[in-house]
Amino acid sequence: MAKSPAHQFGQIIGDILEISIESILENFARENQLYLDKKGSRSARKGKKVSWVDLYGNQHDLDFVLENAGSDTQIGTPVAFIETAWRRYTKHSRNKAQEIQGAILPLVAAHQNAAPFIGVILAGCFTENSLNQLHSLGFTIAYFPYNTIIQSFEFVGINAYFDEKTPDAEFVEKVSRCQTLPRENYINIANKLVELNSDVVAKFITQLRYYITRKITSIKVCH
Repeated sequence: MAKSPAHQFGQIIGDILEISIESILENFARENQLYLDKKGSRSARKGKKVSWVDLYGNQHDLDFVLENAGSDTQIGTPVAFIETAWRRYTKHSRNKAQEIQGAILPLVAAHQNAAPFIGVILAGCFTENSLNQLHSLGFTIAYFPYNTIIQSFEFVGINAYFDEKTPDAEFVEKVSRCQTLPRENYINIANKLVELNSDVVAKFITQLRYYITRKITSIKVCH
């Protein structure tokens, strides 16, 4: 079944969100001698998906995993599981939050000895309840409001705004405009999105760095 133009445009926004955080995580991995696994070919695993298995043999597909002692040819120890997600309407945000926790928390249990960082980069429209739910479960969140998505696309001359009354013909035009963009303009949109949300990105990376570099300084034995 062919995807609706609205769904296609939503996927484009989701791709931009992934691109926006990918280079930041790549730099972080290099600075901290970690391996960043992301979607694409890797000889250490099958296919192009980043997949990890929980204690019950269930497979979970993820966006990014930072590994200690990982390489193109060897799966390392996961030190961070990071997801990206965007939603246009708040009525869908609670379900997405539950979907994220359902994918990540079983993997945290499977790798509890590594105590991996769990983070999510959200964009669009999410309710306070959905954000609080993820916070309560230990997730570090970077949240990009919907208006910053609009502004980032405006940077290359595309009107990304839509609502439930937007006709398919308008979505077709938006998708067509995006599909004809050169690759560098996708990067420009992604970079603009990060720029508009630089404060929350910085806080997210600070939390990630703190978590990754933490060390045991002392052990107390109580009788």
